[in-house]
Amino acid sequence: MTNSPFTPGIVPARLDAATLAENFADLHAPLDDHEALVAADRCYFCHDAPCITACPTSIDIPLFIRQIATGTPEAAARTIFDQNILGGMCARVCPTETLCEEACVREAAEGKPVEIGRLQRYATDTLMAAGVHPFTRAAPTGKRVAVVGAGPAGLACAHRLAMKGHDVDLYDAKEKGGGLNEYGIASYKAVGGFAQAELDWLLQIGGIALHTGKALGRDLALDGLRAEYDAVFLGMGLAGVNALRAEGEERAGVQDAVGFIAELRQASDLAALPVGRNVVVIGGGMTAIDAAVQSKLLGAESVTVLYRRGRDAMPASRYEQDLAASKGVRFVFNAMPVAILGNGAVTGVRVEYTRSEGRSLVGTGETFDIPADQVLKAIGQTLEGAPGGLVIAGGKIAVTGAGRTTLAGVWAGGDCAAGGEDLTVTAVAEGRDAAEDIHATLMA
Repeated sequence: MTNSPFTPGIVPARLDAATLAENFADLHAPLDDHEALVAADRCYFCHDAPCITACPTSIDIPLFIRQIATGTPEAAARTIFDQNILGGMCARVCPTETLCEEACVREAAEGKPVEIGRLQRYATDTLMAAGVHPFTRAAPTGKRVAVVGAGPAGLACAHRLAMKGHDVDLYDAKEKGGGLNEYGIASYKAVGGFAQAELDWLLQIGGIALHTGKALGRDLALDGLRAEYDAVFLGMGLAGVNALRAEGEERAGVQDAVGFIAELRQASDLAALPVGRNVVVIGGGMTAIDAAVQSKLLGAESVTVLYRRGRDAMPASRYEQDLAASKGVRFVFNAMPVAILGNGAVTGVRVEYTRSEGRSLVGTGETFDIPADQVLKAIGQTLEGAPGGLVIAGGKIAVTGAGRTTLAGVWAGGDCAAGGEDLTVTAVAEGRDAAEDIHATLMA
């Protein structure tokens, strides 16, 4: 979003370059060799490890930590990549505090889990830094598969299919591959262009041709893909954004949080990015938290996250909530926007307190105003342009088993498919499992 005469409160360069560089440095510094050995030594190497069950990609966590402990991080990386080819990014962005680390026996006994996420990053970074790709392609099968969407689900699917010997054409609507890994997560979680470096590393498997600027429904037709390829996988995510349904939503200064984050992720100069003095973020998921924290790091004086339910119902983890609070972000719970105030440009948000009546949420009639010159909407995304013939369930593509849609020869996974959690690691698991099912079908 660029500054304009209609948004006088949204300006660039609120902070100097040195402060911005410090603010957007790596959230968690990588472990060095000694720190990794110390962290690995805390693992009990449980036989029936609950951390494995808690991992959506079922990585053998005790095994890879034991491999780190014995001085073979490259072997540990192979263990990780066997199950999760995007293990490097997942080590950075996964909510490990509510997945593997929450299930850790050390967490239950001591309140301090083994640092599984940082150990995973140590192993995967070690192998990737060596320029090594741990897999080779099987003999060519002669089969061709189209994968639509080069985000986590599509990348995982394409890699597994290529590894099985199939030729893959990978299509993405944007100028770069990577999906939300490239455009949709906080900059301080994946610094140094990691998303593109990981993409380039993944493509070393061979057999995958990446075609950017190709969108389903605009440049590609599902019927055409089905006719040309032996199988099709849809992993294009959710491109639409839900409406706020509040009076004044069209005012200058109101922006989708996903667009705000994407612009920030692609910026070559953080000082050139405009941000409001008083920012209100509406929503309760990870997008809301990422947008709020980054607004504060860009120099916003006041940042408020507005969520219509209570803290315990907030989709973002308590760890992420606490991180935001530590950066100075304010939370207002049990409140919803009813109007965006202003005359042309935003000057504030009128908010109504809410209460629960069974499973419904209703306004109490009590309102108050929050000053704002920038409002970021993080209230969920929607599926756009779903091709005809696909059954839609709950606003997403209906699937059964390992991503089979209602159309023969078409699979789907990731955020665009029904079921599962909207997490990078879950998308990877769905793309991987769909690839296995596609391979079994094609070779039957």
